[in-house]
Amino acid sequence: MHMADALLSPAIGATFWVASCAALAWSARQVERDKRSDLVPLMGVLGAFVFAAMMINFSIPGTGASGHLGGGLLLSILLGPHAALIVMTSVLTVQALFFADGGLLALGANIFNLGVCSCYLAYPLIYRPLVQRVGITPSRNRIALATVLAALLGLQVGALGVVAETQLSGISSLPLGTFLLLMQPIHLAIGLLEGLATAALVLFVRQARPDLFVTISPARLAASGRATRRPVGLLLALGAASLLTAGVFSWFASSQPDGLEWSIQRTTGHTEVAAPESKVHATLSAWQSATAWFPDYTWASSSKQAPAPTQQAQAAINTVADPSWPAVEAGTTLAGIVGGLVTLSLVLGLGYWLKRRKPSQL
Repeated sequence: MHMADALLSPAIGATFWVASCAALAWSARQVERDKRSDLVPLMGVLGAFVFAAMMINFSIPGTGASGHLGGGLLLSILLGPHAALIVMTSVLTVQALFFADGGLLALGANIFNLGVCSCYLAYPLIYRPLVQRVGITPSRNRIALATVLAALLGLQVGALGVVAETQLSGISSLPLGTFLLLMQPIHLAIGLLEGLATAALVLFVRQARPDLFVTISPARLAASGRATRRPVGLLLALGAASLLTAGVFSWFASSQPDGLEWSIQRTTGHTEVAAPESKVHATLSAWQSATAWFPDYTWASSSKQAPAPTQQAQAAINTVADPSWPAVEAGTTLAGIVGGLVTLSLVLGLGYWLKRRKPSQL
């Protein structure tokens, strides 16, 4: 659900940059005050893992569309909403700058739709009230149900945000009624699958590190002897999972358009909307082209060996032969590993910088 710059006017893009920056400032202030000693390392490896997981699109049966893990809810459950938003922002920034996945003008809107909606709406309004009952350890079924419901809400609100932002931007090729009736149902299906995947990951981590979950009482943790275990094993496991996901499992990603591209294609006949002829769009597009080492998650040099085919030629290519699956490609592996390492470095740098600042008294 990464929006391209073509879907936004400069005014709306700037508005959501301001809104997301305000949310980030609040998150940073809260992370400064967080006393958990293992928070920053967990932020780093989870950021790398979410980056890798977002490379894997899964097909939505019977639709011709695909989706991927959003990550905001998973991070909120494991890190808390404030640290989660900082990690999500780092992931989305790396994707936009180095992989041309989502526009630079649209980065603020993408942070809002994928990060703020999950961290500050779905998590506190759905997940936490359902599982956080004083003196009661939630069952696996309750956690799974809360996770699925929160994932559904977060993605529905995020998809609605995309529709609203395009309408406020005056994108006439995406009429409100048609675009809305396509975006919401397909993201309902994506949200269900994302919720199930997130629930499985949460339950796995809960077994290894129950102290990450505030719903388990400190007395019960102390009695189990697991409250003081160092997180080295979990960090190593998440790091290995990130490498495998980015380097190998990414070959198995669906080549079908994601929910947003699918909705645009059903509305306009193409998976992309033509960018407005404005200086802002042209400048940001040039900047992104200069920084995108791995456009479309492959090595840039290989993607520039031949000019891109016309839409008619591409349609003819697609009708002749389907792309091979799995798509075993060294460029994808390199892109995934480099992206994960860059995300890890960025999150660790931000996290330790925030921890060394003097907490604000406001």
